[in-house]
Amino acid sequence: MDYKDTLLLPKTDFPMRGNLPTNEPKKYQAWFDANIYEQMKAKRAGAEIFTLHDGPPYANGDIHIGHALNKILKDIILKYNYFQGKSVRMTPGWDCHGLPIEQKVEEKLGKSKKEAMPTEKFRELCRAHAAKFVDIQRDGFKQLGIIADWENPYVTMDFKFEANIYRTLCEVAQKGLLVERHKPIFWSWAARTALADAEVEYEDKEDYSIYVHFELSDAAKEKLGIEGKAGVVIWTTTPWTLPANTGIALNPEEMYVLTDDGHIVAEVRYDAMIEEGVVSGHALRKIASTELEGLLAINPVNGRTSKVVLGEHVMMDGGTGAVHTAPGHGEDDYKVGLKYGLDVIMPVDERGCYDESVKGLNLLPNADEFIGMHIFKANEPILELLGDNLLKQSKFTHSYPHCWRTKKPLIYRATNQWFISIDDKPEGSSDTLRESALKAIEDVNFYPASSKNRLQPMIEGRPDWCISRQRSWGVPIAFFRIKSTKEVVLDNDVLEHIASLFDTHGADAWYSMSNAELLPADSKYHPDDLEKISDILDVWFDSGSTWNSVLSSGNYDAGEYPASLYIEGSDQHRGWFQSSLLLSSAINQVSPYKTLITHGFTVDEKGEKMSKSKGNVVAPDKVIKQYGSEILRLWVALSNYQTDLKISDGILKQTAEQYRKIRNTFRFLLANVDDLETYVENDAYGELDRWILTKAREVFASVKASFDVYDFLGGFATLNHFITNELSGIYMDITKDRLYCEDKNDVSRRATQSAMAHISKAMLGLIAPVLTYTADEILEYAPTLFKDSMENVFDLVYVEVPEVEASFDDTLLIEARQNFSEAIDSLKKEKVIKATLELEIAGDIDILPIDDSKDLEDWFVVSAVKERSEGEQVAAFEVEGKTFTVHKATAAKCPRCWRFTSTSEECTCERCASVVGA
Repeated sequence: MDYKDTLLLPKTDFPMRGNLPTNEPKKYQAWFDANIYEQMKAKRAGAEIFTLHDGPPYANGDIHIGHALNKILKDIILKYNYFQGKSVRMTPGWDCHGLPIEQKVEEKLGKSKKEAMPTEKFRELCRAHAAKFVDIQRDGFKQLGIIADWENPYVTMDFKFEANIYRTLCEVAQKGLLVERHKPIFWSWAARTALADAEVEYEDKEDYSIYVHFELSDAAKEKLGIEGKAGVVIWTTTPWTLPANTGIALNPEEMYVLTDDGHIVAEVRYDAMIEEGVVSGHALRKIASTELEGLLAINPVNGRTSKVVLGEHVMMDGGTGAVHTAPGHGEDDYKVGLKYGLDVIMPVDERGCYDESVKGLNLLPNADEFIGMHIFKANEPILELLGDNLLKQSKFTHSYPHCWRTKKPLIYRATNQWFISIDDKPEGSSDTLRESALKAIEDVNFYPASSKNRLQPMIEGRPDWCISRQRSWGVPIAFFRIKSTKEVVLDNDVLEHIASLFDTHGADAWYSMSNAELLPADSKYHPDDLEKISDILDVWFDSGSTWNSVLSSGNYDAGEYPASLYIEGSDQHRGWFQSSLLLSSAINQVSPYKTLITHGFTVDEKGEKMSKSKGNVVAPDKVIKQYGSEILRLWVALSNYQTDLKISDGILKQTAEQYRKIRNTFRFLLANVDDLETYVENDAYGELDRWILTKAREVFASVKASFDVYDFLGGFATLNHFITNELSGIYMDITKDRLYCEDKNDVSRRATQSAMAHISKAMLGLIAPVLTYTADEILEYAPTLFKDSMENVFDLVYVEVPEVEASFDDTLLIEARQNFSEAIDSLKKEKVIKATLELEIAGDIDILPIDDSKDLEDWFVVSAVKERSEGEQVAAFEVEGKTFTVHKATAAKCPRCWRFTSTSEECTCERCASVVGA
């Protein structure tokens, strides 16, 4: 008789292969057509809200693998909280203003067309460029299965959004933190605009290293009682700044020496200067820096005087101990210049070229040749002017600030700019903005914890924030200035009227409307008495104020402020994390985020940065077409995102293998619970069922604990270990006999099915945040009991595995199973046996902590476990010093269950006879 039809073999239509590249887009489209995000909100109405505030990517170019990493991580976290029963919010956003978009539009137009075009028309072209890439990037993110409020994103160039950026600026101004100063700031001559610290990156640059003698004035020599040659030696790497020199800074605590060849250097630097050949004479006399304070030296470039000043910034680890000081070209120079009343000279225009004012600096022999010359090309002519006063010159390579957009080296250039003062107190606060921001982060949870050690020192040491830019595409610093007094108008009625115009017309109104139109009808100001400020806001102000424009404005259903979470790349400690914190602290004295997560960057499998020239770029759309987005999502979950993440085709293939393991584990579980209609009561579970349920409950609690602290790598490592070892490696293997061969309604079979159903349902809630498409597909094919009225995965709420009475301690049994497998390995290789059911185990079974003999046989997948066996011994193994022998089974093979428990191969065993008879 063929008994195959009497077996209860696994049954499911859930396919072994996902065919993800073909099937995912259809399901994702169905979700977005049904506006699944709104459905998710409705399903969690009244629940605790989890707000993930999206850091806006820049709307310029297609999405890259770094974008994919960032958005997938956000999606996993959002969905994890959703499947834990919370009501979640994520309004996706885009940064749309700024230099890169301007440059792209300028390239298309050409310089002459751009200059002839009205500002509002040029802004219109920039707006269209950004809108195009918002759509392109949104489609790219949706292909990754990212669920967010795609129907209502925030876009910083939207009219109401521009109005709220402006309102944030007004609040900062009214708090007394907005100041206008003429001071040196980082200037991009290539982009012709000021930059903030967050827009500066450091690259190697070759520069001059020069030592220059500044002869003391006759009056200074007379005061010091010096006759003959005597001058201070300065060291600098920027010869082009020498025309703007107005001072020489010395360290107030140091002694200086005058050499017999007429040079003054710091005493502690004297030996080094001798060794470098800068000076050659003996030290004739010591002079305290305080004796030199206020004396005048002569700038050898132009014969102008240079005052000796004292500054704590003068270090003794290099140079001469005397620092060339040009207050127009350096932060420290500017500060010490303020103290001593030094002139701030700025002969350099926005292009990085000397302007007409250089003629007034007496450059010898002919100042005219310097007008229009780029400063970096002026170094050699300046060196020629120094003559014998140039004591030594060389070149060296050092780390130098560059513009993050143009990649060109920056300069310090004194201009009129707007700053948010970091050390002033916002109106109504007893703390300075710096103190307020530092206090605010004390209540923030940082992941990794070490990232606090990056953000905190940056705030402790940061300068005032330069928020003005000399460009066209951005939110204008839309303040009026009274022409006669240059006073800035911060009248609340005027500011709110302008903001309301921006609500309707966008910030373009500042350019297209007259002064009269921009003033309220009953304004006390006369339009002709006012002039507009023409600068725009730093784009970091735009993104730094998004908490106000998105979470607090009421224009979006975006969640709560402060947000539950901000998560971005580690570079945002100096960017968005900091700008958001400063603006929130300025206005409300709180952090805009309760938790801050930092992730690394994507690199190739060798750990190298990706670039088109290296050919190692991994594009998201290519991965999706080859593997499917689920594999990319799983790669994120299986990576340590707190460091740089390696990705390559080889790594993705490994990830695809792990995906198949997870998928086929669920397939097996689904197939074996197909006919289960009700769960058994807890007291119906056997020892093996109670063991796996207890183990699963412990493991899933550990996985959940990892996920709760955003450790997806650790959680999945724990989960995969459980799937591979206890669940798939043991339980799914050892329960096949009862699932296939027992009577359909046998209590042991139904108990095992119930255990599998509970485990798979709980496990589904853990994998769903990452493998959402697959979890939804599993539910499609799941039996009615498993589905429990769920229409799709978004009806799922994580449920724990039920708690049952603890079973046995598996330590000894797992060791015994492992030792048994090793002992019989050669029997399979030598084809002594085909399957372990041909064997029985004999020994002191009382030491094995399973009471039920059938469970014990199933544990080893043998036909008998008993104290003695009459069969031929073929192997042996030890457990805790006790020897167990392995024998050929003495009974006959049952033709139905293949266990060697029958009296004859022609008839079934007693169990199978009973089942078939039934």
